[in-house]
Amino acid sequence: MRGMFTCGVTDVLMENQIRFDGAAGISAGAVFGCNLKSGQIGRAIRYNKKYCNDPRFCSIRSLLTTGDLYGADFCYRELPDELDPFDREAFRDNPLEFYVGATDVTTGNCVYHKCTDGMETDLIWMRASASMPVVSRPVAVDGYLLLDGGISDAVPYRHMEALGYNRNLIVLTQPRGYQKRKSKAGALLTLLLHRYPAVAKAMAMRHEMYNRQMEEIEEREQTGKAFVIRPPAALGISRTEKDPAELERVYRLGREEAEKALPELVRFLSAR
Repeated sequence: MRGMFTCGVTDVLMENQIRFDGAAGISAGAVFGCNLKSGQIGRAIRYNKKYCNDPRFCSIRSLLTTGDLYGADFCYRELPDELDPFDREAFRDNPLEFYVGATDVTTGNCVYHKCTDGMETDLIWMRASASMPVVSRPVAVDGYLLLDGGISDAVPYRHMEALGYNRNLIVLTQPRGYQKRKSKAGALLTLLLHRYPAVAKAMAMRHEMYNRQMEEIEEREQTGKAFVIRPPAALGISRTEKDPAELERVYRLGREEAEKALPELVRFLSAR
């Protein structure tokens, strides 16, 4: 739910007609970032606040009865189809290229999918990207078996650079200088993920991957190759936050940081 910060940022971008040629999302960045392509300002914060306490949305009951902490049928069918409709027509018609990344449980590597129409396959990839290990079932799609993309690729800037995008806005949800520590639950994760040893290995090394990426992002920021928006301090929100006021607080922080950065961001994006 640190992704509510990103939602605040992207809503400000849309409100100010800041358009991009492409975007990529990992985990929450995938399931919330898709609204950037569909142009649905306010949708992500709206439905998260409304349904955060609904057991069909996220609950231990859902985990015990379906195998997914975040209910797959509710989150990826009922919600986008009926309760807070996802504008698939606008998503399809927007020329912005939108990619989501998920971790291949066989190799432990991140694989990417280009979402084009917002239909079932695209939503399955988004679900896969956000399927946290241990509390989610691996997701089968396009010949892969997948889990959360953040296991293997925390921030997808390299993927965009490899595609030729050379002026990138990177939205982070941790403050400058944050360093991820090695998980104290490494042995337990290895046990729980014994069917997927490549995922267990990636999880054990995740702190190294993440910290290396943060160093690379700061280098890109300092040399003018990327523009970074990040919170000024730790957001202090639970991964499965149930308090709508907390979701709104973090969303507002994202809006504030985006509004402050807007003039400089416009200069960065328009520079040649």
